[in-house]
Amino acid sequence: MAYLKLYRDKLKHNFEHLNKVFKEQNIEWGVVTKLFCGNEDYIREVINLGVREVHDSRVSNLKVVKNIDPDVQTVYIKPPPKKYIREIVTYADVSFNTELETIRLLSKEAEKQDRKHMIIIMIEMGDLREGVMRDELIDFYGEIFKLPNIEVIGLGTNLNCLHGVMPSSDKLIQLALYKQIIELKFNRTIRWVSGGTTVVLPLVLRGDLPESVNHFRIGEALYFGIDLFSNETIEGMEPSVLELYTQVIEIHEKPLVPSGELAANPQGETMEIDEDLYGKTAFRAILDIGYLDIQPDFLIPKSKDIEIVDASSDMLVVNVGENESDLKVGDIVSFQLKYVGALGLMNSNYIDKVIE
Repeated sequence: MAYLKLYRDKLKHNFEHLNKVFKEQNIEWGVVTKLFCGNEDYIREVINLGVREVHDSRVSNLKVVKNIDPDVQTVYIKPPPKKYIREIVTYADVSFNTELETIRLLSKEAEKQDRKHMIIIMIEMGDLREGVMRDELIDFYGEIFKLPNIEVIGLGTNLNCLHGVMPSSDKLIQLALYKQIIELKFNRTIRWVSGGTTVVLPLVLRGDLPESVNHFRIGEALYFGIDLFSNETIEGMEPSVLELYTQVIEIHEKPLVPSGELAANPQGETMEIDEDLYGKTAFRAILDIGYLDIQPDFLIPKSKDIEIVDASSDMLVVNVGENESDLKVGDIVSFQLKYVGALGLMNSNYIDKVIE
C-alpha cells in the first residue's frame, strides 16, 4: 500500500529556520495545519516543536489541537459559517471575519460561553477572495467595536489564493495604513497586521516588508520550503518534509503508442498520437496509487528515470525507459509533492501516514 511519510528532523529544521527569520524582524507567526486534515499524529509533531499558535480552516481540526494542548492559541482562518458558530467560539480563540452579521452571532455565543472571542478582519486587497471592501472598512470597524465579548486583535489580507495576485510592498504598506487610520479614528490599539502566508515570505527575506506588518501564518513554506515567487526551494530549507512512497505492482516492456480506436478516457481526455513513437517501446511500471488519492501533476518523481504517463482511479502509470534501475514488482518508487497533492493524500483514507 502507498504511504505518506513525514520526516521529523526536516520539519524541525524548517521550523527553526523560519522562527529565526521571523524573530530577527520581530514578527509573530503561527503554523497552518490544514494540510494535515486533522491527523492527530502529524499535528502533535507540529505542537511538539514548541508552536504556540495554530491556524486551520476546519473547526474539527482545531478541536484536535485543543485536545492535544489546550494552551495553544487556535485561529480559524476563514469566515465562520453560521452553522458552526458555537463550535468556533468553543475551539477557536481567534477567527478571521468579513461579515458583520457573523460577528454579531460570535458576540452572542461568546456571551453565552462567558468568554472573549478575538477576531481579525480580512481586507480585500485585490485577489477577490474573502475580504471587506476598503471603502467600507471604517464603518465596519465602528459597528464591531460596539459588540460585547469581541476583541479586535488584527487586520489582515490574503493574496495569491484565488486569482494569483502577488503581494508587493505597496499593497502591504496600504494594509498597514489602514491599521493606523482605524487606531486614530477609534482610539484603539490593534495588535496585528497579518501580512499573509507563504507567498509573502520572499518579501520578508529580501527586507521589503513594511515594519508595521508584524504577523504571518505559514504552512506551505514549513512543509515544502518553497519560494512561491520563483517556485524554487528557499535557501537553507528542506523541500521534502513530506514524501510519498508507492509500490510497483506491474512492470513490462510495452509500446509507447496505444492500439485500437481512441475515444475519451474516464478523465474526458482523448490522446493525441505522436507518430514518431510508432514502433518504439519502453518499460512501463504501474504503481499502487491513482486519481482517487492525487492528481499526477502534483507528483515530483525523485528519480530522473521516472516519467509520469497518467493515472486511472487507482493506478499510476510511469515510463522508466530501459529500466536501468532494474525496477521489479514490489519495489518502492518515491515522490516529492506539491502542496495540493499532499493535501489530497492527507485526505485519503487509503494512504497510510507514518513518521520518521
